[in-house]
Amino acid sequence: MDVKIHSSWQKMLSGEFEKPYFQHLISFVKNEYVTRRCFPKGSEIFAAFDHCHFEDVKVVIIGQDPYHGFGQANGLCFSVNDGIGFPPSLINIFKEIEADLSKPFPKTGNLERWADQGVLLLNATLTVRESEAGSHQNQGWETFTDAVIQKISDEKQNVVFLLWGGFAKKKGARIDRSKHHVLETGHPSPLSANRGLWFGNKHFSKTNVYLESLGKKTIEW
Repeated sequence: MDVKIHSSWQKMLSGEFEKPYFQHLISFVKNEYVTRRCFPKGSEIFAAFDHCHFEDVKVVIIGQDPYHGFGQANGLCFSVNDGIGFPPSLINIFKEIEADLSKPFPKTGNLERWADQGVLLLNATLTVRESEAGSHQNQGWETFTDAVIQKISDEKQNVVFLLWGGFAKKKGARIDRSKHHVLETGHPSPLSANRGLWFGNKHFSKTNVYLESLGKKTIEW
């Protein structure tokens, strides 16, 4: 099956694209995009992979679902298009960066700048219907993104996995921790953050200290 994804990932994931579950998934997604308004736009479904090539992956952040509001989602977890207001979780991410690294609050919530530095911003489900959170779950995306995480765990080493909240921790349960650096904390959503489970995790400085220890270029958060 011809999937429009960057060639570095095409090579790594070609076996998945031929499996029956993935063919069902593509059929479902195509029908949804024809009959409903869905996000992100079709050309951005695999944006996380197009911006962060397999050989460049240094950090993986796992999200759950794309934003389902009009114009928000751009194919990268937690990221919104330029000119779109910041969702609450993204505000809390930026507040933690501000406190952790003394960096000014950014003017845009578009995280392509992270992805281009080797941060894979991976949602568990890559598409969603407008105003219907979770509407594309249990159709095959989770199987596909599990395979992506497994491939990174198996084929690479010294990748930093940032697991935020119970869902991401469960999704990352099979990462080989003997050769990767896994950091866990609460989810940045207000529900979790206001209970003291997010702020002060210092994941951004910890990531850079680890990358620096390996002689790798740090992330400009």
